[in-house]
Amino acid sequence: MKKTYGRVERGSGHGGGCCCLGRKRCTQAFLVILTLGLVLLTIQIPQFMDMEETNSREMENFPSTTLGRLKRRIGESLKKPAEKGSVHRRSLDKLDFSSQKRINLNDTSLQRVVQQAWLAGAKAWQEVEDAIIRGNRTAVEANRTKAAGATTAEPCPAFLSMTGKAFENAGLVIFLPCGLMFGSAITLVGKPREAHMEFKPPIARVGEGVSQYVMVSQFVMELQGLKVVDGEDPPRILHINPRLRGDWSWKPVIEHNTCYRGQWGTAQRCEGWQAPDEEELVDGQLKCEKWLREDDSKPQDSKKSWWLNRSIGHSGEESLVWDYPFAEGRLFVLTVSAGLEGFHLMIDGRHITSFPYRLGYVVEEATGVSVGGDVEVHSVMVTSLPTMHPSYYNELILEEGEMWKAPKLPMGQIELFVGIMSSTNHFAERMAVRKTWLQSPLIRSSRVVARFFVALHANKEINLQVKKEADYYRDMVVLPFIDRYDIVVLKTIAICQFGVENVTAKYVMKCDDDTFVRVERVLEEVKAAAVGHGLYMGSMNEFHRPLRSGKWAVTYEDWPERIYPTYANGPGYILSEDIVRYILSEKTKGTLRLFKMEDVSVGLWVGQYGREKHVQYEHSPRFAQAGCVDHYLTAHYQSPRQMLCLWKKLLTTKEGKCCHG
Repeated sequence: MKKTYGRVERGSGHGGGCCCLGRKRCTQAFLVILTLGLVLLTIQIPQFMDMEETNSREMENFPSTTLGRLKRRIGESLKKPAEKGSVHRRSLDKLDFSSQKRINLNDTSLQRVVQQAWLAGAKAWQEVEDAIIRGNRTAVEANRTKAAGATTAEPCPAFLSMTGKAFENAGLVIFLPCGLMFGSAITLVGKPREAHMEFKPPIARVGEGVSQYVMVSQFVMELQGLKVVDGEDPPRILHINPRLRGDWSWKPVIEHNTCYRGQWGTAQRCEGWQAPDEEELVDGQLKCEKWLREDDSKPQDSKKSWWLNRSIGHSGEESLVWDYPFAEGRLFVLTVSAGLEGFHLMIDGRHITSFPYRLGYVVEEATGVSVGGDVEVHSVMVTSLPTMHPSYYNELILEEGEMWKAPKLPMGQIELFVGIMSSTNHFAERMAVRKTWLQSPLIRSSRVVARFFVALHANKEINLQVKKEADYYRDMVVLPFIDRYDIVVLKTIAICQFGVENVTAKYVMKCDDDTFVRVERVLEEVKAAAVGHGLYMGSMNEFHRPLRSGKWAVTYEDWPERIYPTYANGPGYILSEDIVRYILSEKTKGTLRLFKMEDVSVGLWVGQYGREKHVQYEHSPRFAQAGCVDHYLTAHYQSPRQMLCLWKKLLTTKEGKCCHG
């Protein structure tokens, strides 16, 4: 392997679709394929291309396809298999998970996951079709109701309350059906439990013979947003963590923070010192009020004032300073209120802290309040809640978003196709992308084409919203299986297939719906590489080892080797057309191996291609993880509000940087 600055050069040496089968018919299809395969268990992924003369290149019209028409397509494909060496657009191509012994994946486990997701997806889409039929029958009545000025949105309660026992039975979470608004307040009545021993080496005192066990008493109160996907923690719009016995500082502290997709912001720590005068206020309130600390009977500034007043013979009154607001075994009343500029925390009627709203985290998106840790909850109450249901806002957005519809697909070759992986319930993320970088001149002129790729949800109502959204904006490809993280690689295959068969792109880019893409600069970077074939561009990882424990653990059965192949980080990478066509040809032949980590899968496929032809691995750190990086090409982990900020800055400053805490 020859390495050069910014790149690694090597010399030579999943298909999506929209199947609407019912459970019985889908089972029959699998039995037919099992018979044909004789020994190898294969999983059938229907081609999602339907190239008709009148609409040969608009795959996003799929959501309107009828169930009967899809059944006929599946039947025809079973009778007439694809020709050897070509991709038949009406065929059922085989994805063989056991034909290549080098990786030795846990075939049975992965096959079972895909099959279950596929069968559940067929059932889910059937439910959508049935709901549409029923909905058409009542459309006239609904229009009359709407014309009369009535709203179909169910009202939400103006306040909620739960006893400690009911709160505990509910999993220490209170659901907010319509989110919060300005003036909403959350009141928690509770009692911190006595401290207990925990093994905490990072915060234990250093010294020979000193125990690494420490006394801990802390609890957490969080305002959570909508959960993104199964297996992933929901966003934390507000995280409050009182630590009565302290942490590494060994002094009582109250910490505030936010978290989006596992990425924590910069913590705001209140440790008993009053916020400096020059620090910004939040609705006129200090971020941190002062309290008495154990290392001094008075705060330092009060002590200086006391000595000064005594030395000059002045005996004026001193300001009252309170103790740390929490104590083990003592009842407290904690209230969090939503102001114009941030959250305000009051304990026992006294203002203690204020936490300014952070870009991308809004109270309207709150879905619940959770409490955990060393606290005994007596009651929870939420007041001044909005009474309009969130789904009503989605309907308004769809009705008024005419300018955000995607341009029609071009007939000729395009420079770049961008496939955006998204989840069904990511309405806000997709809308933010539509309003920002999808408005780039290259995309509006169809020199670059972008489409969202989503799978189905287990909830029928969410699928109906997805279909409505797809029909309206014409920029979504709906894949007929239930969305799961461990089979997201099927979306990658669908992106590849769309990029060279529904359109003819020189390069195919994959990104996530929380990735901000600077389209013009990405295309400039591709052209600067001066490689027409064999290009694999992104933030490259070499010699990465699989994690064998934790949330992202990979078993030895899944990946027995010590390291992964060289691969680009999943939030943004680019493949040249020849590599994409190689991936699809391997899929057609049934030799394409899948792994649950889609970016590693792509690295594996590119590595296999590199054994036959030259591949240029183009590494660029400008495929970044934040929007506060100079000259970035992509910025990952961007919330909808952060997307809008980046776009606004890009239009006004040309740098497009948004730096936030």
